[in-house]
Order: sequence, then structure tokens, then C-alpha cells
Amino acid sequence: MGTVIMHNVVSVDGFIADRNDDVGPLHDWYFNGDTPLIEDAGYDHSGSGNRIKVSRISAEYVRPMWASIGVIIMGRNLFDLVNGWEGSPPAGDHVVVVSHRPKPEGWHPEASYHFVDDVTAAIDKAQELAGDRTIAVNAGEVGGQILAAGLVDEVAMDLVPVVFGSGKRFFGPVEGQHLLEDPHVVIQGEGVLHLKFRVRR
Repeated sequence: MGTVIMHNVVSVDGFIADRNDDVGPLHDWYFNGDTPLIEDAGYDHSGSGNRIKVSRISAEYVRPMWASIGVIIMGRNLFDLVNGWEGSPPAGDHVVVVSHRPKPEGWHPEASYHFVDDVTAAIDKAQELAGDRTIAVNAGEVGGQILAAGLVDEVAMDLVPVVFGSGKRFFGPVEGQHLLEDPHVVIQGEGVLHLKFRVRR
């Protein structure tokens, strides 16, 4: 079965967006380099109209990580914010959306997007679709629920030097203590620190 990685860009005080779901300067590192991250993107995942170009060091880390992904798990809030990336996710072949509402009628019928109503069902469906490939869980409320359920193997953070003060938390409303191992990946890019931690069992 594939490794389940909870992942997101995050501020140094632990937020993935402000209270209005605006990422502000969190994604600036996607545009401060000269190395294209996605060679031929059908959808502008940055939402800015700018082509994603990162530092060479970040590209060497992010490209193989994204290439390993078979399935992305996201919450309905993010799906609605980005309109499901118009059926073209930044990585992987499939997306599982945790939502109590069904897929919008007529929305990109060609896209492999699956809507389920709880996080356990999301992991089960993702494992079925991913095979041995990685399952990437977007951080936030859904990611925190999956972590709390003991279903996350690794936590990956792209830590940027920004302090938000408040907003949407990386781990969502997760309660209780969850221990991580020492980071086994520490890579300093331009304006971002890439970190990976295994979840302690």
C-alpha cells in the first residue's frame, strides 16, 4: 500500500492560509526561481497567471515527490476554492474529496474525482486507486482528521518565513498529542525550508 503523506505549504506559526482562505505570500517561493516545476500544466495551479518556477534545489526535491503521488485527498472547502483544479490536479491521476455533498452535476465528467463522506472512506478509496504510489493528503481540517485517526505515515511541510498570527491551521482542529520523529528530510530552498517527518507509532 502507498505511503500516506500529509502535506502543505505552511507559515512558521503553523497556518496554511488566513481566515479568508488567502495564502498571501506563502506561495511566493513558487515564483522566485528559474526552474519550471511543471513542464506542461493544463491548469494554472498558482491561480496567478504566472508559470511556476522555483529554485533548482526546490525543484530537485518537489519534482520526484510530486511524481510519486498517485492520489490526492482534499476537503470540500479546497475543492470549492480552486474548483477542483478544473479536473487537472497538480500531481497524481486521481483525487478523493471528503464531502457530505456530491460532485457538482456535470463537473468535468472525464476527471477521476471521487467524493466520499468521511476520512476513513477517503483513505480506503485512495489506497484502492493508488496501489503502491503515494497518497498526498492536503493539510487542514481533513488532514488533521486523518492524522488523528492514525492514518498518516509522514508529515511534509514547505515552511516559509511568514508569520500569519491567525488563520487556517496546518493540522486543523486536531486534539491530543501526536508525536513525530526527527525530520529525515531538511532541504533549504530559496524562501522555503522543505521538511519531512515520519509519524511516530
